[in-house]
Amino acid sequence: MEAVTQQIPLEHFLVLSAILFSLGVYGVLTRRNAVLILMSIELMLNAASVNMVAFAAYTSPEQFIGIIFAIFIITIAAAEAGLALAIILRIFRYRKTANVDEIDELKW
Repeated sequence: MEAVTQQIPLEHFLVLSAILFSLGVYGVLTRRNAVLILMSIELMLNAASVNMVAFAAYTSPEQFIGIIFAIFIITIAAAEAGLALAIILRIFRYRKTANVDEIDELKW
């Protein structure tokens, strides 16, 4: 008995990615907390990863080009999150706030 595999249409992945990216843009534009802005940027990067994997699966399933790009995006996102959280913690230590509206000067 063979298992029948159904493929999900590419449009479903594109809609999911567009929704994730839109939520990320909304979060960046409306949030004032630096940590929430960072989470919104991560959401946008994850939307790009979904697009890479979806297009790779539909254009050339025997090659792993899109998956490799997605792994690079995830690696860059992890490095960006670590660096940004270190900067945010450093600013919070001196300014006692993570509100980006109150962080308007580079000098302490």
